[in-house]
Amino acid sequence: MLGWLRRRSRRGGGAGAAEQRRLRDEAMEHLEQFARTRTGVEGFVEPKTTVTETTLLLVASDGEWTRRRVPDARTAHEFANRLGIPSYDAQVEGYPQRMRDWNARQKAAQKKAAAPPTTAD
Repeated sequence: MLGWLRRRSRRGGGAGAAEQRRLRDEAMEHLEQFARTRTGVEGFVEPKTTVTETTLLLVASDGEWTRRRVPDARTAHEFANRLGIPSYDAQVEGYPQRMRDWNARQKAAQKKAAAPPTTAD
């Protein structure tokens, strides 16, 4: 059975090199666009785990954030340096409070939008 899995992965069971490059380029373009259109952006490099690849989390001054996969931590830090934004290891620094506050505001806004309208009699 393992031989079958190996053969399948070589025959296109996963993304090819060109597809991986395209996805990486799209992720880096998204991160750059986010960083260039927000103020006070900082980067938080999240290490590879058994579940996820290495990611770069960008957090703006108002707490808005975005996250994308990156090839490795070095690439993430170099990307941040190139854009002139500070970058930190998320395992060491943790996440900024403004990000948690932004998440809470978004959740409250969604809850309010989903609530039935009240009527005054």
